[in-house]
Amino acid sequence: MLENEEIKIVVENLNVYYGETHALKDINIKIPARKSTALIGPSGCGKSTFLRTLDRMNDVIEGIGIKGSVTLDNEDIYKSDMDVVTLRKRVGMVFQKSNPFPKSIFDNIAYGPRIHGLKNKSQLTEIVEKSLRRASLWEEVKDRLDKNALGLSGGQQQRLCIARALAVDPEVLLMDEPASALDPIATSNIEDLIDELKQDYTIVIVTHNMQQAARVSDYTAFFFMGELIEFGATESLFTRPSIKKTEDYITGRFG
Repeated sequence: MLENEEIKIVVENLNVYYGETHALKDINIKIPARKSTALIGPSGCGKSTFLRTLDRMNDVIEGIGIKGSVTLDNEDIYKSDMDVVTLRKRVGMVFQKSNPFPKSIFDNIAYGPRIHGLKNKSQLTEIVEKSLRRASLWEEVKDRLDKNALGLSGGQQQRLCIARALAVDPEVLLMDEPASALDPIATSNIEDLIDELKQDYTIVIVTHNMQQAARVSDYTAFFFMGELIEFGATESLFTRPSIKKTEDYITGRFG
């Protein structure tokens, strides 16, 4: 299935515990580079927990226990000397609810590069424009970069958050239901954007929307009760699933 794909992330025997709760159970998956991989499954099945293991966002949760390995370009991201700040520069995250900073549009995008030490105004200006163009937002905001980002519409705010993630030039973009709070037009804009971005970035997206997964992803992973039930090319998983439980979920028999 992945024979001809360059592999970006390899997850082996991953187990995640929240105290006594075994949230993810023996997850093994290879995520291909410069493709979009969708994570589907009912609420509480472990999709978002899995997503957050890929940039160590779970580390901040009290009582979390993580066993197994996650490698990014063959480097173990859970090794003791891994610089988490550097990791999160390489692996960006876009959340379900857009979360612009209460700053100008310009300062939202420039925030990441500044954190990583870039002070040159002309370079920052270039990065801001490039990032907003990549997020298909430049034409809508180029004349009001000094205005507060909270004045943008919901769909624009979410694209701004994508631009902010892109500003530090990540290799991987994680998206946790990025369109679930948006109207159909804004959702369509985000989906078109994902289709464009996967030419240059490895994208992993959590979605509850089966049609969205079918539209935006090259590969799909079906999670159920903390287990990875099936993983495959999206078209074959949706039309010819190998496992009955996958078929039952996709056809709406449960979940």
